[in-house]
Amino acid sequence: MLFEPKVKVNFADMLDGIVIPPMYRVRQRFEDRHIERVRETVLDEMARFTAGRVLKNKRIAVTAGSRGISHNAEIMSAVLEGLRRAGARPFLVAAMGSHAGATPEGQLAMIRHLGIDPDALGVEVKASMDTVQVGALENGMPVYFSKDAFEADGVFAVNKIKPHADFKGEYESGLVKMLVIGLGKHKGCSTIHRMGFENFSWALPTAARVILDSCPILGGLAIVENAYDQPMLLEAVAAADFMDREKELLVLAKQNIARIKTEQLDVLIIDEIGKNISGEGMDPNVTGRPGSYLNEGFDCIRINQIVVRDVTEPSGGNGAGIGMADITTLSCVRKLDLGAMYTNSITAGILGPSRLPVILNSDEEAVKTAVKIGAGAQGGAPRIARVRNTLMLDEILISEALLAEFSSREDVEVVGRADFLFDEDGSFR
Repeated sequence: MLFEPKVKVNFADMLDGIVIPPMYRVRQRFEDRHIERVRETVLDEMARFTAGRVLKNKRIAVTAGSRGISHNAEIMSAVLEGLRRAGARPFLVAAMGSHAGATPEGQLAMIRHLGIDPDALGVEVKASMDTVQVGALENGMPVYFSKDAFEADGVFAVNKIKPHADFKGEYESGLVKMLVIGLGKHKGCSTIHRMGFENFSWALPTAARVILDSCPILGGLAIVENAYDQPMLLEAVAAADFMDREKELLVLAKQNIARIKTEQLDVLIIDEIGKNISGEGMDPNVTGRPGSYLNEGFDCIRINQIVVRDVTEPSGGNGAGIGMADITTLSCVRKLDLGAMYTNSITAGILGPSRLPVILNSDEEAVKTAVKIGAGAQGGAPRIARVRNTLMLDEILISEALLAEFSSREDVEVVGRADFLFDEDGSFR
C-alpha cells in the first residue's frame, strides 16, 4: 500500500526571512575498541563452547533474522562452522517474530536480504510460522516457541545485545528477546506485545525463563557493538548463564552507544531512518523520543523539532519511527509502504511510530519550518545538528550556535565549514 500525498501550498512567503546559520562539520570520537578478526574470534568462542559437549549428529537450530548486526554473514558462517566441527548438523530457523509480513516467504527473503545466503553456507533454513505452547506466565499469558526449533536437538541463539527502542529494563534487546519474540514467531510476538511495553521489563525475562526450562536451549552468541557499529565483544554463552550474563552485557552496550554530544537542540535533521538502523527507524536512545511514550530512561537529549528526509532502501518502505519526527518531505513519504509500516506498528501495539508528521515540499521548506518553530520561542541563534542516521554519529554537522560548546570538548574535532546548499527545487545539494 503505497501513499501519494499532495502538498500544493507554496510556503515561500511564510518562511521569508528564515536564515540557515553557518554550519560546521565536526568529528565526534567514541570508544573504538573492536574485534579485528571476527571470524576467528567466533570460531574460538564456538570451540570453547562446544568442548566437552556431545553434539555428534545432533540437529541444532541456529537463529537468523536479526537486523543491524555488523559482519552478520561472517558471524553466522563461523557459528555454523563451529557447530559442524563439533559434529553437529546445524540448520537455520527464521527468528524475527512478526517481521517480513509474518510469512515464511517474507522471512526467507529477509534472511537473504540481510546478506545470509543459505546456499553459499550449505545450510537448510526452516521458516514455518508454526509454534508450540511451552508454558504460561502467572497472569495466564501463554508462552509460544517455534515448532521447528522446539523439535531440534538443541537451539543456539545469535543476537546483538543493545538498548531497546521502547522500554528500559535489565533485559532489553538481546538473547532473551530472541528466545521470547524472535522464536515466538508471529503468535508469540503478538501475544507478548498485547501486554504493552510498560510490562516488558518483567514479562520478557519471565517468559525467557519458561523457555529455558522447557525448550532445548544450548546457548547463544552474544554480540556487543561499539559506537562505530563494529563488534567489540563476541561471546558464546551457555543457556544456564543467559540471564546473568545478558544483564552485565547490556550495561556494557549502553556505555558504548553513539550519541550527539549536547543536551539540547532546536532542530535535528536526520537524513535517513530505517529498520536496519533501529527498531524505531531512528534510535530513541539518541533522539530521546521512544514510540511507546515511556520516556523514563530516554532523557539523553531534548530536541524541539526533528526533520526526517528519507527511508533506507533495506527497509523496503517500512518507515516505522517517522511518527517520532515533527516534519518530513514529500520525497520521503512517497517511499513509504503503509502496509508494511502499519503491520509493524499494529503488531507492536503502538501506533505512534507510524503516524505521519507534517509533510512539506522540499528539504529547504522542511528545515526552515523546523528552524522557525524550533528556535522561534528560544530566541538567539538556532542550535541545529544534521546527521546521516542515528547509527552513524562520528561525523555530524552543527550550527554556529553549538560551535563553542563542541570545540571545548576533547572528544570532538572541528573539521571545517559545511554550509547547507539547496538546488532550485529546494533539495539539498
